[in-house]
Amino acid sequence: MADAAASSSPKSSLASKRIVITRAVAQSSELLEKLAQHRAIPVSLPLVSFSPPREHAALDAALRSWREFDWVLFTSTNAVQSVVARAAALGIKLGRIDNRPSIAAVGPATKEQAAKAGLVVDHVAQTHLGVALAEELASQLRDISVLLPRSDRANPDLPAALKKLGTKLTEVIAYRTLPPSDADRGRVTKVLSAEADAAIFFSPSAVHNLAELIGKQALAELQSRIALAAVGPVTSAALREYGIQRIVMAVDTTTNAVIDALESYFTGQAGAVATRQPTAGARHG
Repeated sequence: MADAAASSSPKSSLASKRIVITRAVAQSSELLEKLAQHRAIPVSLPLVSFSPPREHAALDAALRSWREFDWVLFTSTNAVQSVVARAAALGIKLGRIDNRPSIAAVGPATKEQAAKAGLVVDHVAQTHLGVALAEELASQLRDISVLLPRSDRANPDLPAALKKLGTKLTEVIAYRTLPPSDADRGRVTKVLSAEADAAIFFSPSAVHNLAELIGKQALAELQSRIALAAVGPVTSAALREYGIQRIVMAVDTTTNAVIDALESYFTGQAGAVATRQPTAGARHG
């Protein structure tokens, strides 16, 4: 019965499509699984990887002062994972006392990662941009103590906005963002040319790293051959910097949003192709 139900279910527009995932392998398991459920062919091609900071003194000091902060702002799942892992290594429990600290997340995926670690998230940005946390929480962040654990390559907009609010900002490097090695260049070119139907970008770093590997012109030309999907407006803006205009945009950072965006795109493509097909029996001169 299960087989019959499966065979009668609508076929996903992702079926047989090769979908390239450019994020780190450790972050891709859920997306890989869901793409496979939609009968797509997921291809892992990490264009970024992550490592601990070169030195931990600033992060360790912040973690030891965790309950002295009024707010902690997480702008990525990596920041959550890095903070939680380092706290565990130090034997520090990241709970709250007397409602401190409050926690904000840049989007639902970051909130989910924090929840998995047992952290209560008090605010999720309505627009999934780091700087939106400063804008949306402006009245609550003025003249208070804020911890911002980030990547060494993070966008400077949020710290600048927080300083304008007069926050007592502690910005620390929680992890480093690393590019792929030169040895990956050949595989990158192969996967993104003949083999791919779409590529998903989760961060500006992935976009910039790809441009460095294959060249700006080659990146711009990709849009004529494969679908380029961006998770979040910052990543979309990074693609536009290289002349990419046709961007499949996920409405938020969740796996389901990425799947929905790709399905809508390929369903639309199939519909466009169908309208161009000749009607059965039509005569052609």
